[in-house]
Amino acid sequence: MIFVLLPLVGLIISNAYEKHMIAGINNELSAYSYSILAIVEVENNQLLMPEQLLETQFNVSQSGLYAVLTSIPNTINIKLEENENNPSPVAEILWSSQSLLSLWQPEQYRQPKLGQSEFYQIEIESTRHFVYSLSVSYGSESEPYTMTLHIIKQQNDLALMMKEFHHKLLLGLAGLMLILLLFQYLWSLWTLKPLKTLRLELKDVEQGKSERLAGFYPTELSQVTDQLNLLLSAEQKQRQRYRNALSDLAHSLKTPLAVIQSQQQLSQLTIEQLGVINSMVDHQLRKAQSAGQSSWHLGTKIAPIANKLISSLEKIYQDKAISFTVNIASEAVFRGDDADLLEVLGNLLDNACKAAKAKVSLKVTDEEKVVQFIIEDDGCGIAEALRQDILHRGTRADTYQHGHGIGLAIVRDLVDSYQGSIAIGESSSLTGAKFILNFPQ
Repeated sequence: MIFVLLPLVGLIISNAYEKHMIAGINNELSAYSYSILAIVEVENNQLLMPEQLLETQFNVSQSGLYAVLTSIPNTINIKLEENENNPSPVAEILWSSQSLLSLWQPEQYRQPKLGQSEFYQIEIESTRHFVYSLSVSYGSESEPYTMTLHIIKQQNDLALMMKEFHHKLLLGLAGLMLILLLFQYLWSLWTLKPLKTLRLELKDVEQGKSERLAGFYPTELSQVTDQLNLLLSAEQKQRQRYRNALSDLAHSLKTPLAVIQSQQQLSQLTIEQLGVINSMVDHQLRKAQSAGQSSWHLGTKIAPIANKLISSLEKIYQDKAISFTVNIASEAVFRGDDADLLEVLGNLLDNACKAAKAKVSLKVTDEEKVVQFIIEDDGCGIAEALRQDILHRGTRADTYQHGHGIGLAIVRDLVDSYQGSIAIGESSSLTGAKFILNFPQ
C-alpha cells in the first residue's frame, strides 16, 4: 500500500502545484497586459507607444518575456476574404516590445472577442510559451480603434521550478516511505512477537524440552494456547494410563505363564508353546506401549541413545572385536518417544552385530523434512528375494537366518506407527546388509 499510495499522493501534489504555478503565471501576464494598456495612447487613429517599458524584460532582446499589439481584422474584410477562399485573415502588427524579434507567427495566436481574454500555450522554435491575449478598443464609438495585446512568456522558468519541486518532492516522499516502512517493520515485530514466541514454545515442546506452553499471550491467542495446554496434558496423562494398564496386564500374564512353565510334568512341546506365547505377549505389549503418532510433541536426541547402545554392544560382542563407525548429525532429533528409538536402534544394531564379521556402520542425517538412519554391516547380507518378504506385513521376520529377522517385526511396526519407511539393500562400502530408515519431521 505504501508503494502504491505514496506515488499516487506525489502525483496529485505535483499536479496541484503545476496548476497553481500556471494560474500564477496567468495572473502575472494579466497584470503585465494591464500595465501596458495603461500607457497606450491613440491620436488621430494612430497608435502611440513609449520606446521603453517599465518592465525591463520587455526591453531586452530574447529575454523570454514579450509583448505585441495586433490589429483586429475588419468584419467586412473578413467576408470579402472568405469569398476569395481565404478562411482566416491575417492580423497586422501594430507594435511589439524590443524583446520580440523573430517569434511572431500570426497563425498561432488567438483573437478573443472585444473585452475578453484567453490564456493558452503555443510552441515557438521548439520551445513552449504561455500566451495571454486580450482584445480592447480605443477611440470613440463612431471611430473605434480595436487591437489585441499578446503577452508571451517562455516556460523555461516554470520547467526549472517544476524540476526543483519534483526533486524535493521525490526526496520527501522517499524519506516518508522509509519512515513508514521502518514504522511498519517495528510495528509488525511488536504485533507478531506473540506468534514468534508461540512458534518457539511449540518447537521446544516438539523437541521434548518442555511439556506445555508457558508464555504470556494476548487475548486473541490465549484461548488457543490454553486449549493446546489442555490437549497436551490430557494426551500425556492418557498415554501414561495406557502404559500403566499395559504394564499391569504384562505382570498379570507373566505370573501365570511363569507358574505354568515351572510345572515338572509339562511336555517339551508345551514348554516351547508357552515360550512362544511369552514372546508374543512381549512383542504385542511393546507395540501397544509405543508412543507412535500420539507423541508428536516429543523430541529425543539421537546421539546419546546411539552412543549408549553401541557402548553396550561393544561389551556384548567383545569376542568378535567389532569396529563401529558412527556418524550422527550433532543436532539430530527423533520426533518420538525415547523408548521407541531405543527399541528400533537396539534391534537393528544387535542384528547387524550378529551378522557382521568385523565392521558395523551407523549414519544419521537430520534434514529439514526427514531424519534418516543408515545401518550397515560387513556380513553376508540378505538375499534380494527375502528382503521383500521380511518387510511384507504379516510375515514372521524371526524365521530368517543371520540374525536379521530377530526383532524386525517390532522395528517394522514402530516405523509404520511414525509414518516412516524402511528399506533393505546391499552396502556398497561394507558389502553386507544395509537398512535405511526415514522418519518425517
